[in-house]
Amino acid sequence: MHKFFLPVFIFILFLGSCKNSSTQSNVNQNNKAFDTMLNNYYEEGLRLHPIEATYQGDTRYNNSFPNFLSIAYRDTLHAYYTIYLNKLQAFNDKDLTPEERVSKAVLKWECDINLEGLKFREDYFPVDQMWTVNLTMGQFASGTNAQPFKTVQDYRNWLERVDGFMVWMDTAVYRMKQGIQKGYVLPESLIKKIIPQMAVMANKDVENHLFYQPVKQMPSSFSDQDKKELTEAYKNMVANEVIPEFTKMNSFLVNDYLKAGRKTSGIWDIPNGEAYYAHQIKKYTTTKLTAEEIHQIGLKEVERITAEMEKVKELVGFKGDLKAFFEFVRHDKALMPYTKPQQVLDHFENIYSTIQPNLDLLFDHKPKTGFEIRQTEKFREKSASAQYSSASLDGTRPGIFYVPIPDASTYNIYSDEALFLHEAVPGHHYQVSLTQENDKLPKFRKTIWYSGYGEGWALYSESLGKILGLYTDPYQYFGRLSMEMHRAIRLVIDTGIHFKKWTRDEAIQYSLDHEAESEASIIAEVERYMANPGQALSYKIGEIKIRELRDMAKEKLGDKFDIRKYHDQVLSTGCVPLEILEQKINGWVASF
Repeated sequence: MHKFFLPVFIFILFLGSCKNSSTQSNVNQNNKAFDTMLNNYYEEGLRLHPIEATYQGDTRYNNSFPNFLSIAYRDTLHAYYTIYLNKLQAFNDKDLTPEERVSKAVLKWECDINLEGLKFREDYFPVDQMWTVNLTMGQFASGTNAQPFKTVQDYRNWLERVDGFMVWMDTAVYRMKQGIQKGYVLPESLIKKIIPQMAVMANKDVENHLFYQPVKQMPSSFSDQDKKELTEAYKNMVANEVIPEFTKMNSFLVNDYLKAGRKTSGIWDIPNGEAYYAHQIKKYTTTKLTAEEIHQIGLKEVERITAEMEKVKELVGFKGDLKAFFEFVRHDKALMPYTKPQQVLDHFENIYSTIQPNLDLLFDHKPKTGFEIRQTEKFREKSASAQYSSASLDGTRPGIFYVPIPDASTYNIYSDEALFLHEAVPGHHYQVSLTQENDKLPKFRKTIWYSGYGEGWALYSESLGKILGLYTDPYQYFGRLSMEMHRAIRLVIDTGIHFKKWTRDEAIQYSLDHEAESEASIIAEVERYMANPGQALSYKIGEIKIRELRDMAKEKLGDKFDIRKYHDQVLSTGCVPLEILEQKINGWVASF
């Protein structure tokens, strides 16, 4: 070795080290800039969507209610998504970590789908019987939901938020009048369901009004002066703002809107309706599937599940065809054993107790977030489905499984085990809470929602019941099949109504012929699909994809496959479009 070689060699190493250090520094700076951009997107989003911020437990915007129906608000949203779509182009995939690449893909998808949605005039349909923000405000007003009523400032925040809501209510009537002129009107049957909801809020009994309830729950720690001032302010708010505005809305619905209501059921019968439905399919399934493809998938699933149902019918020894068995299950008093709402809630607590010892068989990670089972609030339970309300991000408000029990004596329990797995544990509660608790995810991904993934996971969770100690009763297993059938039927009916121009009655009859739900429940479900085209498609399409990915992983990994690890992979991703989930699972399988 020559004497000068070692120093030269060291100098070359030094140059290489400087180059690597410089490259690493650039990557770190790039990652920091990317993280900052994602955080800014999240923070600006909270300001634009203050109701969502409240649900997350962020109190900064609890007094805010923008006029979501104004042109200015639409323009602000358009600018917001356009700006961040452009900002994404500054970040090259090769400079990002695998998790950052997923975040980039999710944010691009989010911006694209929302910009696409802004091309359609959803503001002409500001209210419906199930989905719209006026119902959310009713939940908040009860004082038992996400809007806090613990401090004097909380009570003042709500007064300000209601002021904004009243502006929205006034604009809603204006937009619906515009909709009548332009051909954007709800079906008549949906309007008939909205009218009683508005009529309740127009009730002139101030001290028994829903929006007055926080006064009755006022903390004893408040000073006498604060109590007096807030009580007067709430009386004035209910008497002079809320009741008059709801009276105006109710009068408009009864005297004008109902007469203009569509006789058709599908969204095809509004301007640009077919293009809007295609957008809704993409938005809710996060796939490129067409309405016709989904309709055919639905027909095949209905046929498959029907064959399984026939086996249960034979097992219990029922004499008659499947349609007669549906009728029997709908009305069998043995499946309606309760007389009080608390008994129904206790029944779900028992289901929860049954599965808890077996969750370790399927999951390595379980949420730390609290969980409760509650009866749905009275003002909305007659038209509500069982649902999960997610916990706040900081965990101070638990996840809540709401059960509507309008009449405990007619409450049929045959599908409750599957219902609990879907809406509660390990369905929405695991999926949402584990996402929120995952510190590896940026904030915007902890709170984002895609129905294809979220509802797909919840429906997939229903299939785990036997491992968790459920479905030992053949009627509960039939209930599990019925709930799966219900989601398969949705593929047929939603596309039938909005693509194939089925009538409401045709859709109702198809359900009556293929599932055991009560006629009243089926009518509510069909009208749900009418109100929000495409949403009902997400459940089965997502479940099929999650099951397909599991089967693929199991086949390729053989003895290395562990269902707990698979579930961890699915749930640690957070809520993502199904295409992105598939890419992740393919990468996980390839890593073995």
